Amino acid sequence: MRRAPILLIVLPVIILLVLAAGFFMLAPAQIEKSLNRVTAHTPFPIPKQTQELHNSLIIGDLHADSTLWKRDLRKHSSRGHVDLPRLREGNVALQMFTSVTKSPRGQNYTHNATDSSDNITLLAIAQLWPIRTWNNLTERALYEAEKIHHLDQASPDEFKLILTSNDLQNLIEQRKKGSKIIGGLLGTEGSHALEGKLENIQRLYDTGYRMMGLQHFFDNQLGGSLHGESNEGLTQFGKDAIMEMERLGIMIDVAHSSPKVVEDVLALANSPLIVSHTGFYGHCPSPRNISDELMKRIAAKGGLIGVGYWKGAVCDDIPENIVQAIRYGIDLVGVDHIALGSDFDGSVSTHFNSSELAVLTDEMLKAGFTETEIRKVMGENMVRFLAQQLP
Repeated sequence: MRRAPILLIVLPVIILLVLAAGFFMLAPAQIEKSLNRVTAHTPFPIPKQTQELHNSLIIGDLHADSTLWKRDLRKHSSRGHVDLPRLREGNVALQMFTSVTKSPRGQNYTHNATDSSDNITLLAIAQLWPIRTWNNLTERALYEAEKIHHLDQASPDEFKLILTSNDLQNLIEQRKKGSKIIGGLLGTEGSHALEGKLENIQRLYDTGYRMMGLQHFFDNQLGGSLHGESNEGLTQFGKDAIMEMERLGIMIDVAHSSPKVVEDVLALANSPLIVSHTGFYGHCPSPRNISDELMKRIAAKGGLIGVGYWKGAVCDDIPENIVQAIRYGIDLVGVDHIALGSDFDGSVSTHFNSSELAVLTDEMLKAGFTETEIRKVMGENMVRFLAQQLP
């Protein structure tokens, strides 16, 4: 006689549990599908000679946010832009995996309040990240690094985490012998992960981070963001952080930094800088891009600039226009300072994924690039820079 009242209590609980389970299983995939899009297109026709040239290249990419998402990077995915199978298809040798720890709703390029809402908190909970990551940005970076360490351990014949210049040299030698092994590096998307503590630089370095972005979409303890409120330069903490990064040999990325921060870092740092994913303001006058003059100063100190594939950086994301942005950069700062910086899996829509990079080689040939220019831009510049800067 009491079963009905018990069912009335238990059934709603069961329904809620089923709905919750469905949410945590399905929501992350749907969120990523809505953010990391590839424009629908017919397969790019790549001539045989072009494909042969592409297959002979050493290809590297300075920026992909793939560790942010709930995907097994060992498996070919129907969503997003990057995983090991697609990197192999695109003949990629080196991929910098950049850990996102804080990002605003809408990713406004012109203004974001430091205390505005953070999408990554909700994403971490929806993807069932460890509770330690839910309100600690350092732990988020450490957790995202764990994914790459797992990839290294689970697929040693397919993937190698690059920590030193010797690791890099060994990988290049393997690929020259015909191996398709892919090298991965760890970088941060902004230094929010430091949580205002210099000792966290050492902690992140010990975990494998070899490049650190200073800002993302918000101003932080180090200084002003290109998309923040203050437009200020380095704080004293920021200056101390730069010195500690240089002491450890961590490469410094100013991709989202305010112009004043870039100027301050150029004056303070002894090492060349990276702009890991960007466009050129003279080619695409977007608030996402810093001035051509600053780009020339970065290159003059030996820096490396990664050209992105999304509209915010290049204004039109078709392959032909991306190649026009690359040509603009070569003409502006010299071919030795230009690389690829896709921003794949960075909540952007692109015209192709990492398996289709031969389309860039094809468009470069159509645009009259020399083979030397193609080889340098597609990866040789990145390899040279890393060989000089890695411990």
